[in-house]
Amino acid sequence: MSTREAGTSGGVFASIRATPLPVRYLLVGVLVNQLGAFAQTFLVLYLTVNGFSIGQAGIALTCYSAGAVLGTLLGGELTHRLGPRGTIVAAMSVSAVVLAVLPFLAEPSMFALMLVAIALAGLATQCYRPAAAVLLSELMPAEHRVMAFSMMRIALNGGAALAPLIAAGLILVDWNLLFWFDATTALAYVLVARFTLPATSAPRDEEEAESGEQRRSAYAVMLRDGRYLAFLASVLLGTLIYVQYVVALPLKITSEGHPAALYSVVLATASVILVLTELKITSYVKNWVPWVAGAVGTAVMGVGVAGYGLGSHAVVIVIATGVFVLGVMISGPTMFAHPAKYPAEVRGRYVGTHQATFGLGSALGPTLGVFAWEAFGNGVWALCGVLGLIGAYFAMVGMRERTSA
Repeated sequence: MSTREAGTSGGVFASIRATPLPVRYLLVGVLVNQLGAFAQTFLVLYLTVNGFSIGQAGIALTCYSAGAVLGTLLGGELTHRLGPRGTIVAAMSVSAVVLAVLPFLAEPSMFALMLVAIALAGLATQCYRPAAAVLLSELMPAEHRVMAFSMMRIALNGGAALAPLIAAGLILVDWNLLFWFDATTALAYVLVARFTLPATSAPRDEEEAESGEQRRSAYAVMLRDGRYLAFLASVLLGTLIYVQYVVALPLKITSEGHPAALYSVVLATASVILVLTELKITSYVKNWVPWVAGAVGTAVMGVGVAGYGLGSHAVVIVIATGVFVLGVMISGPTMFAHPAKYPAEVRGRYVGTHQATFGLGSALGPTLGVFAWEAFGNGVWALCGVLGLIGAYFAMVGMRERTSA
């Protein structure tokens, strides 16, 4: 770990000042788009209100999640072929159209067609993320790149925190406004991307042909890259642990007789810690060796979640949440920035695969969490702690710098 401290050249305000104008516009676009990210969160409620069964709503949510995982892979490929700006514009345009049409398909008689539209919405909505990550890594000075990914995480989390408040007001007027507002924010992101982001070009085939290794499929190369596979394993395990914060934790709180308001306090505590301290913590962590940040953060995250099993008192739950969030802040920005270090000709695909792995963990986490809670009860937290240590080991292996090019 570097002993160099985050001085004026590497602090929060230095990174903000060093942020190019296009990156600022990109972060604004991400925030605006996230303000309307209602589809996945409110899909089950929306469908049951419109006469669908809980089983049908569950199938629809599965289709959305599957589309989202495929969307991140497709986004990596499109970034490679269309460039980042073109991918964002295309993905958000399709997302706006599909989301605007969805309310007209919300009839039990059109269930099959609606499932196709929902899967397409999930695909298009997540397709932009690899492109945004690649553009962020290309435009931000290298010494501030990890801070830039922290800024993007804050934009995503800030939008996600405000979105439920906006949704509550829209629902009072008309449930369909959820999707129409979502479509409007996607269209706003299209305009921001089209008129403020640079038209950076995608790598050309002749550039790929310079290396015999890169003539082969980037995905085949990835499958032989043991270190990157270890990194993806760490991402998957870390995501499975993270999801239990929103799946198994509320089950614990209610089963032990706490009021539901305690979970709201936990969520608010986590949000306040993230918004107020993540950039400052990242200003120090970015000076660490990357594998140290990934391994330490993942381990601390696992320890924090394991702390939920130490007792049922509200103070224990809040303190464990603080430790858990600290781990997320230590590892998150560095791990999200890691795939952006790969060469430009394969970067989009590596970023897409990373985010697809994150999406896969997010999709599997709720089901596995419920099963684990039913099987082990509070023992699920010890299991999460063990998975955190395993994930930390994979991060240590997967994020080490190679000794040769």
